[in-house]
Amino acid sequence: MTCLVDTHAHLYSRQFDLDRHLAVERAIEQGVKQIFLPNVDNESLPRLYDLAANYPQHCFATIGLHPCSVKDDFEQLLEKMAQDLTQPPLPIYGIGETGLDYYWDLTHVEQQKKALQMQIAWAKHYHIPIILHTREAFDDTYNLIAQANNDTLRGIFHCFSDGIDEAKKVMALGGFYMGIGGNVTYKKSGMAEVVEQIPLEYIVLETDAPYLTPEPYRSSKNKSDKRNEPAHIAIVAQKIAEIKKITFDEVAAITTQNAQKIFANSLQPLAK
Repeated sequence: MTCLVDTHAHLYSRQFDLDRHLAVERAIEQGVKQIFLPNVDNESLPRLYDLAANYPQHCFATIGLHPCSVKDDFEQLLEKMAQDLTQPPLPIYGIGETGLDYYWDLTHVEQQKKALQMQIAWAKHYHIPIILHTREAFDDTYNLIAQANNDTLRGIFHCFSDGIDEAKKVMALGGFYMGIGGNVTYKKSGMAEVVEQIPLEYIVLETDAPYLTPEPYRSSKNKSDKRNEPAHIAIVAQKIAEIKKITFDEVAAITTQNAQKIFANSLQPLAK
């Protein structure tokens, strides 16, 4: 059976409280063998850990502070997260979701940058990938990554939605990939034209569930269909296959290989 990897899903979100186990099972039925769970803040960590512990063969935790969660107390929040890196309660596969977001609020831009720099340092120190959120902030995010870049730093520009010039910058970093999700199915997003020009060797699949629901579910009149979930990663893979005029299996094989290369290492719990 074809193997797919969802490199970015918030399956621990409260939106899945009533059917989280069913969402996991639906994903597995669709061939999704691995689901990576980027964290957003301290409040979400217990639910994330529970999910990863209950599905150790399918769900994998990453730790980070989302830029929209960065406030004046960000250093205290990161200090608490750092304790879980020094004494991980279960395998930790990456740092994130972190990055910069200038879309919603510019109040804490400098704090966002400092928080990102701290998390870049974590990724380099522990030799695990960084998952980057960047919204209307590509240049600043890229510059901070480029300044810190070395042979150990690698990761994903999650929900990549910029142009081919930005894509070329990501590829030139070495060790970085672009996460392509449901927005590639949106006619007005322009992402189909961009993805057509990005070699598949630099692409990984993601849903960002429960967000960024792909078509046709996004336009569904049924409210329950509008929530995204990891099972929908197959729709993203099929759309990329159509764009690149290759088979679904080719997309699945190469993007899975890319994801496994990125998440090859994990920070393991200390032996008791």
